[in-house]
Amino acid sequence: MRRRHRKMAAPPDLDITPFMNLMIVLVPVLLLGMVFSQVRMIELNFPGQDIAGSPEHEEFRLVITLIPAGIEIADSERGVIAALAADKNEQDFDGLRQILREIKRRVPNKTDVILEVGANIDYQTLVYAMDTVRSYPAVVAASVVEGELFPDVSLMDAPADRQLASDGSVAAKEGV
Repeated sequence: MRRRHRKMAAPPDLDITPFMNLMIVLVPVLLLGMVFSQVRMIELNFPGQDIAGSPEHEEFRLVITLIPAGIEIADSERGVIAALAADKNEQDFDGLRQILREIKRRVPNKTDVILEVGANIDYQTLVYAMDTVRSYPAVVAASVVEGELFPDVSLMDAPADRQLASDGSVAAKEGV
């Protein structure tokens, strides 16, 4: 009988070149796609939740009331700082920004504000008010940057029967 000898066959080499070519193209494409899928969030606080750190009696508490009749800026202890009447159902956000910049100049360490919102205020107006309260556009070294006003925004419901404090003229700024 004749013996048949099998030739020792080596396993074929695995060619991963096509797979590596795919990875070289796929990884940068996926990384570029991730940059465009960012979510923007605004962190909010709700008044009354911080029981441990109650505010001092002399602390300046800025309250901005947003109702359909206009915007009111007040110190919760000392009273109304300014009232800005709405013109044809459009709020005076430019006037609000100027008053808040003046308050920030006088009280630079203050970062929190309470935003009282009336029931008849639409969502877009609320978001625009929050953006106005948080920052303002400033020019630094020939480029526009966002200057900080009051980034810690707390939301609160305004009473249903809330009226604007004055006829829309800026009151004396005694509260600041």
